[in-house]
Amino acid sequence: MYVTIEGIDTAGKSTQIQKLQEHFKDAIITKEPGGTKLGSKIREIVLGAQINSKKAEFLLFLADRAEHIQEVIKPNISKMIISDRSIVSGIAYALVQGEISETAIVHLNRFATDGTYPKKVFLLKLTKEELEFRLSQKKLDGIELRGVEYLLSIQDAIVKATELLELELVVVDATKDIETITKEIIKSI
Repeated sequence: MYVTIEGIDTAGKSTQIQKLQEHFKDAIITKEPGGTKLGSKIREIVLGAQINSKKAEFLLFLADRAEHIQEVIKPNISKMIISDRSIVSGIAYALVQGEISETAIVHLNRFATDGTYPKKVFLLKLTKEELEFRLSQKKLDGIELRGVEYLLSIQDAIVKATELLELELVVVDATKDIETITKEIIKSI
């Protein structure tokens, strides 16, 4: 089963994936962007705020997604795959950028993935207050520097992306304690 843990920065994706890896010991753990050699380079470029063109950023994410599907997801599709982000985040970020039509975003992502989508999407959802607090506790990367309102718009767009792809969405309150969240995800899987 291919599942993805989605959420904005600081929502706890990495923590939950670590907990899930302890529970599903044979699972393939991956991330997007960055789950392949090419993806690591693309992730570094994007998080380093080195790109001025939103279209270029979108195309880099598509390149990463195509490589990730080809190298990681398809060869392991019969196994448990847990991904830190996926096509869902890719579509969400592109929707918020507003430079490419919704139809084009979906079609280009379908092309990049050959229509290979997660079976279940877990959204770790934060409140504005909790997001502000968590951001105040860390050094911000290029995406986080875009601000709280931007990140909250991404969170809303994640929901929209699952609707556009007709994927099963499980919304999880990311303000709960770590163990409660982990149990909720495992039960749903």
